[in-house]
Amino acid sequence: MPVPTETLPPRSLLRDDVYARLRDAIVDGTLAPDEQLRDMELATWLGVSRTPVREALLELARAGLVRATPGKSTVVAPVDPAAVRDAQSVVAAMHALAVREAVARLTPEDLAEMRDANAAFAEAQRRGDVDAALDADERFHRVAIVASGNRAAAQVIAQYEPVLRRAERLRFASHEGEASAERHNALIALCTSGDVDAAADLAAQTWQTLTLPPVDEGDTR
Repeated sequence: MPVPTETLPPRSLLRDDVYARLRDAIVDGTLAPDEQLRDMELATWLGVSRTPVREALLELARAGLVRATPGKSTVVAPVDPAAVRDAQSVVAAMHALAVREAVARLTPEDLAEMRDANAAFAEAQRRGDVDAALDADERFHRVAIVASGNRAAAQVIAQYEPVLRRAERLRFASHEGEASAERHNALIALCTSGDVDAAADLAAQTWQTLTLPPVDEGDTR
């Protein structure tokens, strides 16, 4: 058989892409809590084989977004306040570490990117566009993560932050999200002045302020 001439994406990139698409579908509610996840259906939807889907589901289970019962079904995990609190502690600590290591490395361009991202965040809040607000918020915090150069912190944040993003959708859809832009501005000011300790403390507080409204037993958000 002749060697195929088409170029396939590297296996790791394909797996990562499948993971990202399933993660985003869970976070934005396309895949609802308690919805059963069948690898063949997901593979058909994404246009891939079952292998990267299975690998992605394992990663999602480790992150707490998917619940797999051996010998039974795999479902989207419900929004669990205990899981949110656990992820919150870890993510807050990692963001504080990233900011602590990033402050001295932030360039004027980095600070400008943070200001632009926060302006986009505030505008999305005014429009009531939750998706755009979440995207801008992620863009804002990514600046310090990248500037820190701490890949271990980045990996931990990438694993557990999606758990918080689902809860953040509830906050950003309410008036509570308005305070986030003010905290962002304060963090930019501290980074600009080089106040490492205060900036790291505020970075942690930003994530620790996330609260999850009580979820009724029949709520499927």
